[in-house]
Amino acid sequence: MKRRHLAAGALLLVVALAGCGSVLGPGDPDPEKINRNVTYDWETDRNVSIVLNGSEYRSVWRVHNQSEIEFYGRDALGTESNLELEGVKFRFRNGTVTNVSADNITYQRKRTTVELPARYGQIAFAEPRQGKQFATPTFVDGTYEVTLPEGARVGLPILSQVRPRGYEAAREDGQVTLTWDDVTSQSLSIRYYLARDLLIFGGLFALLVVAGGGGALYYLRQIRALESRREEVGLDVDTDDDEFDDGPPPGMG
Repeated sequence: MKRRHLAAGALLLVVALAGCGSVLGPGDPDPEKINRNVTYDWETDRNVSIVLNGSEYRSVWRVHNQSEIEFYGRDALGTESNLELEGVKFRFRNGTVTNVSADNITYQRKRTTVELPARYGQIAFAEPRQGKQFATPTFVDGTYEVTLPEGARVGLPILSQVRPRGYEAAREDGQVTLTWDDVTSQSLSIRYYLARDLLIFGGLFALLVVAGGGGALYYLRQIRALESRREEVGLDVDTDDDEFDDGPPPGMG
């Protein structure tokens, strides 16, 4: 029995060492992902610029007089977790762009800390995403811009939501960009819809209207048919002028 217990314990230890990062910590950054070749739009006058596509987002963050910066994410319950960054680059104020080494990135349970090559400049990274929504903590205060995927739209309350409010939306070449002049909230979240979704919802609504109108017309005809049958068999008798209303029953007068 002791050998069985020892074997079971050893098996659990092997599993934990092999794949359960939550047991031993988040692990070290993957140099291949950190050094991934990603193109960023550095020429932005915003403190933060984020571009969304169907599978990931690419973000550029302006840093001001700091030697390091922390990144993290939040789930629907508000639980924080570290971000596994990809394609991490830094742009100096003179325009020079350099890769950030994996040795300068530390993964903790709830934070990803990046040691910056300089105290001023811009840091950029990519992160996987999916679905028609996006949310991020605001690691930097000030001006923001978020470019939605091609064909994405906001503005309909039921299908979309943008927080914080006070943004402006502009469309160019089929893509919508949202801008904020001053973001001081702790997070930014966007839920959007695709332009083709309106055609789908419009078609479904028209179908429901046609089906509902046809059903109402069918039941109206059934009611009219029943009324006609009642009249034919003499069941629809008008009792307003009934002879018994003219006086008491026979023999009672």
